Amino acid sequence: MTTIADFTATLPNGETLDLAQKRGKVLLVVNTASKCGFTPQYKGLEELYRRYGDKGFEVIAFPCNQFGSQEPGSEEDIASFCEVNFGVTFPLMKKVDVNGDNASPLFDWMKAEAPGLMGSRAIKWNFTKFLIDRDGKAVKRFAPQDTPERIAADIETLL
Repeated sequence: MTTIADFTATLPNGETLDLAQKRGKVLLVVNTASKCGFTPQYKGLEELYRRYGDKGFEVIAFPCNQFGSQEPGSEEDIASFCEVNFGVTFPLMKKVDVNGDNASPLFDWMKAEAPGLMGSRAIKWNFTKFLIDRDGKAVKRFAPQDTPERIAADIETLL
């Protein structure tokens, strides 16, 4: 059986993060963008990270420029923007594609495990969120309009 522990992610500095290191944690994996109407969700994501971090919860953000070119900056620009404007301390990964031929294998797996509305696999927009349980399984997908505050209860049930 495949779990998130079977994947890696690339950090902004080019180093590889083995997601097996996250085994035993509840994760919220999000495709993000700095110039999107949903960008203020960074604040709520940071609040979740701080509220539940000591209980084994983490947020992992993957900037993506596939939707309206709303993440055009470099990794350094993105990190600076998130820190200055929203106080983000959770990990930001290197920019990825979440759909198409060059999609991140991690996102392909999450889309298959937790399909969207009516079984859709494609990610429709920035700030689609995937909840991963302590066993590394993708258990739920949240739409961009699902605010971090609205999904806190789902996180709590897994902690």
